Amino acid sequence: MKDFGDARILAGECCLVVDLEACTGMDSTFMGTLAGMASRLAVNPGGVLHIAEAGMRNRRSLEDLGLDFLMEIDPPGASWCDDLETLRARLKPPQSLAPQDKLQRTTHVLEAHQLLADTNEKNAQVFSSVIAVLENELAENREPANPPRES
Repeated sequence: MKDFGDARILAGECCLVVDLEACTGMDSTFMGTLAGMASRLAVNPGGVLHIAEAGMRNRRSLEDLGLDFLMEIDPPGASWCDDLETLRARLKPPQSLAPQDKLQRTTHVLEAHQLLADTNEKNAQVFSSVIAVLENELAENREPANPPRES
């Protein structure tokens, strides 16, 4: 989703809508990815991330992390609201993106959690240990392996 969102933002989209109707729950990486997309959109005038059909559980998860200040959740009167079913029927899956290797995935998970931590002090405390583990994992994987010494 991050790659797709980034591609649309680079193409000049100023409003992205993430439809959570079929989403029964979100993990912190997904919510951090949403926060990142919202932040990248917000640097442009009128740039906004809309969340459609969040449901009570997902809305609570986003609000608990303070993300409702970065994005609009079920915004009343949004241009797409009246045509949501028609729009869903026209959706096509994005073109396949190249699979990420372990280093890329770990980097993405770290960035998502750093974005959550940057949102507020409570999140910084909640995600500090996750961030530390991921930073250590990346540091270990980036260091060149020491070749065995010849005797």
